Amino acid sequence: MVAEGMRRASVERATGETRIAVRLDLDGTGQYSVLTPIGFLNHLLSLMAKHGLFDLEVRAEGDVQVDDHHTVEDTAIILGRAFSQALGDRKGIVRVGHAYVPMDEALALVAVDIGGRGYAVVETGLSGQRLGTMDADLVRHFLESFALEARMNVHARVLYGTNDHHKAEAVFKAFGRALSAAASLDRRRLGQVPSTKGLIEA
Repeated sequence: MVAEGMRRASVERATGETRIAVRLDLDGTGQYSVLTPIGFLNHLLSLMAKHGLFDLEVRAEGDVQVDDHHTVEDTAIILGRAFSQALGDRKGIVRVGHAYVPMDEALALVAVDIGGRGYAVVETGLSGQRLGTMDADLVRHFLESFALEARMNVHARVLYGTNDHHKAEAVFKAFGRALSAAASLDRRRLGQVPSTKGLIEA
């Protein structure tokens, strides 16, 4: 079992399109330092860390002169890998978590299962093409890419709302809180794997 206070990871990756470095502490206090060339992505990751109480540092460079796709996707991939590494053998975790978060007129629900299976269902209801400079559909793609690399189910849905900024904010706040709940340690499990199979593959 990976003990509380030791659930940390550092992951880096460089390709011809992007250069990403992530440092993560699952048992943090919500401290964050996020620097990518995409302002709205910085905003979303800061919300996730703050509301999930993760300590998070992200440094990203990418070919944004093409568009934001590669940088958003690769940041999600590396962040997902960092979560997977920090979770270790998954012993003692709650495993499943969910959160409802309102943001003014918008309400989002996110549910996660850290069960070793990467899968995502994302319904954001975003109506516009852009969030700042970022393609609005990259909110969906980020969550899907993260789920695959972190080997967890992520279901996210905006139940209602009219403002796209509010919808995206609500999703990432709920994402952080749901991740925090699922990744938290359950003292009643005493180091047991939370699966009837006896194994959650990392």
